[in-house]
Amino acid sequence: MALQDDPVTQAAILLSEHRASIDRLDAILVYTLAERFKHTQSVGRLKADYDLPPSDPAREAQQIERLERLAREADLDPEFARKFLNFVIAEVIRHHETFQS
Repeated sequence: MALQDDPVTQAAILLSEHRASIDRLDAILVYTLAERFKHTQSVGRLKADYDLPPSDPAREAQQIERLERLAREADLDPEFARKFLNFVIAEVIRHHETFQS
């Protein structure tokens, strides 16, 4: 039996390949979130400069609806997407409130 024919070795190779992809995707997520927060912090500063409210419920609702639609298109649980965006929005609002104080 050749080493590559061993099912345990094959599973270990496949597992390693999946984990490497997951690690790359995690890096993409972190850098994407960092870029997103750079922009939302700029928005927060702009809102503070012009005495605008830190939260925009209409925009937030539109974004949640949009993200749920994208999640369905991507075969991702829309409820998970909504929870994730709600978490991100709460953090953004917290930053905006900090700029206004």
